[in-house]
Amino acid sequence: QVQLVESGGGLVQPGGSLRLSCVVSGIIFKIYDMGWYRQAPGKQRESVATIKIGGSTNYADSVKGRFTISTDSVKNTVDLQMNNLKPEDTAVYYCNLERRLLTDPPSGYWGQGTQVTVSS
Repeated sequence: QVQLVESGGGLVQPGGSLRLSCVVSGIIFKIYDMGWYRQAPGKQRESVATIKIGGSTNYADSVKGRFTISTDSVKNTVDLQMNNLKPEDTAVYYCNLERRLLTDPPSGYWGQGTQVTVSS
């Protein structure tokens, strides 16, 4: 059974930092492209950062220079370091593994989400 479990969310003041972590189990971690997405109230889910199997990364313009995505193939985790947080970063953050095999769900695999609130 594939499981993605996020942690690290919380309440932080503007300018602060948080590190989100997603532990992946039940799957061959190394063959998947991965990413972090977020969904704010009343808005569509959007891509925040992605990392390919080869290590190349891509970031939403709104987080470039502030967020860093990384993986640990020993621990089977995909992390998101978030610095200089802004109120507009407030959202539920989701970990994702993109579909690779025909047996994977069409939308890939998703975690349950972790709430990040940036407020003074």
